[in-house]
Amino acid sequence: MSKVVDHAAARDDRSFFGQPRSLANIFGVEMWERFSFYGMQGILLLYLYFSAADGGLGIPQTTAAGIVGAYGGGVYLATILGAWIADRLLGSERVLFCSAIAIMLGHIALAVVPGIGGLVAGLILVAIGSGGLKANATSVVGTLYAPDAARRVSDPLPRSRWPRYTVIAIATLGVIVVLGLTGMITASNLVTIVIGLTIVGTIAYFVVILTNCQITTVERKRVYAFIPLFIASAAFWSLYQQQFTVVTIYSDERLDRALFGWEMPVSCVQSINPVLIIVLSGIFAALLTRLGTRQPSTQIKFVVGTAVMGGAFLLFLPFAGGAANSTPLLAMIGILLVFTIAELLLSPVGLSVATKLAPEVFKTQMVALFFLSVALGSAVSGVLATWYATAPGRVYFSVLGSIAIVLGLLLVLISRPVLRLMGGVR
Repeated sequence: MSKVVDHAAARDDRSFFGQPRSLANIFGVEMWERFSFYGMQGILLLYLYFSAADGGLGIPQTTAAGIVGAYGGGVYLATILGAWIADRLLGSERVLFCSAIAIMLGHIALAVVPGIGGLVAGLILVAIGSGGLKANATSVVGTLYAPDAARRVSDPLPRSRWPRYTVIAIATLGVIVVLGLTGMITASNLVTIVIGLTIVGTIAYFVVILTNCQITTVERKRVYAFIPLFIASAAFWSLYQQQFTVVTIYSDERLDRALFGWEMPVSCVQSINPVLIIVLSGIFAALLTRLGTRQPSTQIKFVVGTAVMGGAFLLFLPFAGGAANSTPLLAMIGILLVFTIAELLLSPVGLSVATKLAPEVFKTQMVALFFLSVALGSAVSGVLATWYATAPGRVYFSVLGSIAIVLGLLLVLISRPVLRLMGGVR
């Protein structure tokens, strides 16, 4: 009874800018995790392929790009594990806390343990922790506002089944260790493994949700409507996440980073998009709020976001065939501005529509399912970077940009049946 009272008191305390005070703690953890995740992605590729003399590990560039893609995909893949543990075992709050500890330990390992050992241990811990945190932060925030919010979810795993899942977890970990020690899992094929696991996980999740006897006919149709949006999201992120693979390599080799006699470090290029996000997000929010019910449907936002992302790749074409350090910095800022516009059209909308289309018994796990599309796109971005290393630049950017635009047009063609399946969700 005291826990219920404490929870109600925490919800009623509005001392944090008019919001529940506990929101400050969650906001701080989420901000710190974002700094950890994007900070890592901004410098990880450089650390991997820079020579030891430059402070790096000297890993071949294509292999390094694959590792970055696998790391990004692994983070979002781990949201499935975090969501399941929260829903069936520990609840979102405990998973949130444990995930933050895992991230902390991962960064300590990266800082203290030298060489490849520290890299492997650190990235695994950060990936698992970030995945668990992403899957549960939103759920915990929801408990601060809902009057009838429960501290646990409604479908806990029976205690009698805990030993079985413990054995499965230990056996899975053992298999992974053995495969790594025998050379079957290597730095070169890791990203392919992550893509395979993500595809299998996605199919399994859709099957589990669609065949569940607790969901209604309307809820099942809404899940079907989410499938083309999932595909479009995966395609979008496979291009967008190349900020941390192809765009980083491009900035290192082809971007003129001189600025009033100062040469901008390659890693600072990764700061352009976040700055633009901060500047433009308020403008987008105000515009959409002003439009109200007259704003485009989610389907159309996905169409425009995917097509604009393809257009951003086509903007590389005038510069892709140039000499080293020949692309003006202003041109890169312009291209990343288009990246940002595409992200603001699709990313927040995708997360929102996942919750709106989710069956009542799969709220948290539908959010994790959306993150699987990000996982797939992130991992694919690492694979595509290996093609960038061998293909002519103009061919690379024109093919990928054109595919994204065509995919957007295909979404237009199926927009009406998808909207019907959404059952009133816009």
